[in-house]
Amino acid sequence: MSEPPAFLNVASSLTGRRWTGPGVDDARRTEALVQAGHVPALAAVLARRGVAPEAAAGFLGPTLRDLLPDPMSLRDMGAAADRLIRAVRTRERIAVFADYDVDGGASAALLLGWLRGMGRPATLYVPDRIEEGYGPNVPAMEALGVAHDLILCVDCGTLSHEPLAAAGCDVVVLDHHLAAETLPRAVAVVNPNRQDESGDLGHLCAAGVVFLALVEANRRLRADGVQGPDLMAMLDLVALATVADVAPLIGVNRAFVRQGLAVLARRARPGLVALADVARLDRAPAAYHLGFVLGPRVNAGGRVGAADLGARLLSTDDPREAEALARRLEVLNEERRQIEAAVLEEATAQAEARGPDGPLVWAAGEGWHPGVVGIVAARLKEAFGRPAVVIGLSGAEGKGSGRSVEGVDLGHAVQKAAAEGLLLKGGGHRMAAGLTVRRDRLEDAMARLAELLARQGAGAAPPRELRLDGLLMPSACQPDLCEALEAAGPYGAAAPAPRFALAGALIHSARRVGDSHLKLTLSDGACPPVEAIAFRAYEGPLGAVLEARPGTRLHLAGRPELNHWQGRARAQLRLDDAAEA
Repeated sequence: MSEPPAFLNVASSLTGRRWTGPGVDDARRTEALVQAGHVPALAAVLARRGVAPEAAAGFLGPTLRDLLPDPMSLRDMGAAADRLIRAVRTRERIAVFADYDVDGGASAALLLGWLRGMGRPATLYVPDRIEEGYGPNVPAMEALGVAHDLILCVDCGTLSHEPLAAAGCDVVVLDHHLAAETLPRAVAVVNPNRQDESGDLGHLCAAGVVFLALVEANRRLRADGVQGPDLMAMLDLVALATVADVAPLIGVNRAFVRQGLAVLARRARPGLVALADVARLDRAPAAYHLGFVLGPRVNAGGRVGAADLGARLLSTDDPREAEALARRLEVLNEERRQIEAAVLEEATAQAEARGPDGPLVWAAGEGWHPGVVGIVAARLKEAFGRPAVVIGLSGAEGKGSGRSVEGVDLGHAVQKAAAEGLLLKGGGHRMAAGLTVRRDRLEDAMARLAELLARQGAGAAPPRELRLDGLLMPSACQPDLCEALEAAGPYGAAAPAPRFALAGALIHSARRVGDSHLKLTLSDGACPPVEAIAFRAYEGPLGAVLEARPGTRLHLAGRPELNHWQGRARAQLRLDDAAEA
């Protein structure tokens, strides 16, 4: 069967992408949705997501009542909830061992807040990224085991056989990372990505798993006539972790984020209030702010500072402590940015010299800070459209992090390479993974990883595509349209923001803003000009080309959105691509 024509005949845009638009089935669904009363642009977005008219109301208003799965559908959930309740009732000593990223910090804060609501304090332990590495280690678990009766491992622990055995006390694991064939010895290992699970809930982040465990614990308490803490007030943490951990925004995750944003808007959690204030966020956070404003700041402690700062910020109920922690994280985040920029420059040069056309883009450098290699890997993935791994070398070993593209399971490939002995250790999930490799096996390990990824189709795809939801007149880019499109959110992983093409748009003006952004005004020739912004345009071909084209017409592609500035909301087009008209 021949390939359908490119949308607006754009087979290769200025950024080298092929534009694809709605198909025949999409058009039929769009018409049905319009007939049901939905705005055409919103109808097109819903149609591209396969939403039928009768399901539109539920999709636009996702609720936990409709989407929350039964916690008991996960293996070991009953044992985990019972052990948690017993520890509270018998006033046992409890420790929470958490990963140092946003998901780990939010998961820890969920448990610490719930335990505090039950009148039980708990010890927080977050390993140092450089000194201890990811997950439980034997010395830490031994020390915690001596002083505690129960250790709760969150966002880690599924592969930690030896450390959990060394604990000497009961351990419950609440995690989402890919599991091996055998599980560590523990009272419970609750993980939707265990090999004996169905995989139906594999899209949950660790905070989502912890939330389900607390739902089950509250349900059991309620059956005994005890009211547990208010879990709905904790959805801000679940939303933050879901977006920051790049979990797919499908199913219950959509409800977590939508309802969590409503909780965030109430500004009830001192840590997130303080963080929003130091970030000068002057509006209620959207999903974008979770991933690109608040998340990186929470992460900064684990990346370049004290590993437990993020979890402490998210769990504190003291506004003064929250303000001090937020200020410290802001300083660390700026330091992280500077380190990241230097590593990114070197890693990009390496990747380009190695050739970006294979199934894997990778780079390794002496002394690269392990706290930024994951961010740099994400930037390389975006730049080259392929899975990327970035490794910091020190002594005889290298520690790295990888990010994947849709449809390619990086965590599985890393885990297999580790099982084969090419990596000292490694694990993760579909979209992200961590690894440790011997310096003298680096080339072999990356070659094997590339081979495993190629088997999944990485690097073999046709030229990158830009998926568009339809055509839009520039005059339609108004605040009411932007608000209507937001109703189909939240947008993020597995739920890309709606993008439309503007056919033959007239560029009135184009000027550089800051180091690499481009500001434009454009129209269809008959309406007043509308504003557009192309972020990081000068890091690719868009900036120079568009700046030189005032007074001409081009096909443009981008996302209508509201630009909030000084208390006002104005519609603008966030420009992604352009092509000759």
